[in-house]
Amino acid sequence: MIYKDEAYKIVGAAMEVHSELGCGFTEKVYQDALEIELKKENIPYQREVPLHPNYRGITLESLFVPDFICYENIIVELKAAQEIDDLHRAQAINYAKVANKKLALLINFGSTSLQFERFIV
Repeated sequence: MIYKDEAYKIVGAAMEVHSELGCGFTEKVYQDALEIELKKENIPYQREVPLHPNYRGITLESLFVPDFICYENIIVELKAAQEIDDLHRAQAINYAKVANKKLALLINFGSTSLQFERFIV
């Protein structure tokens, strides 16, 4: 499993946030709280790095902005929805493709239990 230990630490940090805050906040609140946990756990990250997609070898002006890139290799996309849907999945996968990363984690704080999915790209 690719980046197993790193993904485990990221999800563990998200679980800490969810157990403290529960569901019902906006995505930005969870993003701020997760940043605190990432720092506490010494997980290297970059927050909201703008990425430009390519179309047929041409860099587009449009920007994708994933919530975090952790360990320089893992896209971490946060949601605060009742459930994860296919559009959320596609967004996480596309962010990983645009960033040329092999793993994306989609983490949803909007349910009574933390939800997460991993995608190998």
